[in-house]
Amino acid sequence: MKKHILIAGGGIGGMISALYLKKAGHDVTLVEKNERLGGRLAFVREKGYKVDEGPTIVLLPDMLKGILHEIGIDESSLDLLQLDPLYTIQYQDGTSYTKYSDILRQLDEIRRVFPKEEQGFLKFMEEMTNRFQEGQQAFLEKSFHEKRTFFTKANMKILMKLKAYRTVQSALKKYFSDERLRDAYALQTLYVGGNPYEASAIYSLVSYSEHAHGIYYLKGGYASLVDILERQLLKMGVEVRQNEEVVQLEFEGKRVVKAKVNDEDIAADAFVINGDYPAALKQLGLVEQDRRKYVPSSGCVMVYLGLNKIYHEAPVHQFFMGEHFDQHMKDVFQTKTIPQDPSFYTFHPSIIDPSLAPKGCSVLYMLIPVPSGDHINWEEETDFVDKMVERLEKRGFPQLRESIVWKKVRTPNDSMREGLFEGGSFGLAPNLFQSGVFRPQVKVAETDNLYAVGASIHPGGGIPIVMQSAKLMASVLLKDLNDRKEVKLSG
Repeated sequence: MKKHILIAGGGIGGMISALYLKKAGHDVTLVEKNERLGGRLAFVREKGYKVDEGPTIVLLPDMLKGILHEIGIDESSLDLLQLDPLYTIQYQDGTSYTKYSDILRQLDEIRRVFPKEEQGFLKFMEEMTNRFQEGQQAFLEKSFHEKRTFFTKANMKILMKLKAYRTVQSALKKYFSDERLRDAYALQTLYVGGNPYEASAIYSLVSYSEHAHGIYYLKGGYASLVDILERQLLKMGVEVRQNEEVVQLEFEGKRVVKAKVNDEDIAADAFVINGDYPAALKQLGLVEQDRRKYVPSSGCVMVYLGLNKIYHEAPVHQFFMGEHFDQHMKDVFQTKTIPQDPSFYTFHPSIIDPSLAPKGCSVLYMLIPVPSGDHINWEEETDFVDKMVERLEKRGFPQLRESIVWKKVRTPNDSMREGLFEGGSFGLAPNLFQSGVFRPQVKVAETDNLYAVGASIHPGGGIPIVMQSAKLMASVLLKDLNDRKEVKLSG
């Protein structure tokens, strides 16, 4: 029997959820408070330039393409370019280390930069191959809204094998003796806003996946995916309501019966929250549903630049390490102070994609991990950005400042205003007790028909993983509606 489902929030999780549920034959209403869909997957546009505002590194391409295929989007719609080299890491001492998909090239690079570390790298890749497959099947592809499904002997055995009780940094000591090389395989926890000195060793699988599955670039920018999904929403007949906001949910017992959208009451059979979970619960007055004290991910200061030249020698992705990575992480996650010598990431896609800027020009994006929270008034910290741009010029982009046509800055204060939990850029921090069964699940506890999707929901952050959370959520919701033949959501 056809049911009506209302989704509050048109981020990637909300859009993918809508497409799965519509494909299953239900009426779906997608409500987005902003004038555009896509959430954090957006563009900064200025003077004929455009650059991704948020995510830039396309990981897990098979998961991404597989989910798109299941909701009716052919992979020919995507112009995915594989990057090899993957990226370069620039150390403070002048050393540079480049990562490759090709293992033989990688071994040559390790011999060049970190002699005698080759066997450790081979052991890392070998052990992570089995762990990735087991971890994906056991944790990424399953929901744990029924907690007993997590605490099984098989899962506990896999968690022990994954060394989930250790941190990323400590687990890497088994493979790499050089601290700089450990940093090179630990910094990926920052992709999801986690501290490599605190995040579970499970997240070591991210740096393994870069080598094993590749890093890609979506032509036109990652946010181009939003247009592709929006066309599919319209094609399938999903009702999309932009510039409207779900401001309240009305319960009868444990069941949500209607949502207040602006001043209108809309009844539905099931409801989905696609917002940054703790902040969304608070906004909707649902703190009773979840009283846990959550820890936010890191914040970011992001600097977007339009340039009147192209740096043809610069890799698309680069990491510039500070002298003491561990101190930077302490500043961000423990003392929550402005880092004095931060490591940072740059994205210079114009060398492979001329569509992003006027001819002969380019865009450059700089991301600096900083503390989340509203205790720092970033509007008053203009010196911080100026110093970081100067540092970037010295370390990798000569004559940068004289080449800037325009500059925009985004801080945790902006993220907080836009509804991200405590200004964290990546949802909840990926520490052990906010992962797996301990993370908010796709069905909101103590409710009969309220569901959730997004970076703060299991299995976590990153575009393909958020898409996977939407798939898991749709599967659970459909099962609850007794559409058992659709529960597997296969293509």
